[in-house]
Amino acid sequence: MPTTEDIAVISKPGFTPPRPRLFDEVRRRLRVKHYSLRTEQAYLYWIRRYIQNNGRRHPRELGGKEIEHFLSDLAQRHRVAPVPSP
Repeated sequence: MPTTEDIAVISKPGFTPPRPRLFDEVRRRLRVKHYSLRTEQAYLYWIRRYIQNNGRRHPRELGGKEIEHFLSDLAQRHRVAPVPSP
């Protein structure tokens, strides 16, 4: 339950709430779309692996070049093949 102090901070002009943490936001969006728990776990696994592969930088800081490098690395070094679309 919010305290009087919490309400005072929230009601100040210019207050912006903190952004949700990345994995919390991913979970929230997947659950809103009713994705299975297994799918959620798979998404989080690959996001975590992508972040680790890029020096633990936030995906917001990364672009197409890093995505291409990550996918190429998976295909070449780890023998991970893309799943064809139906």
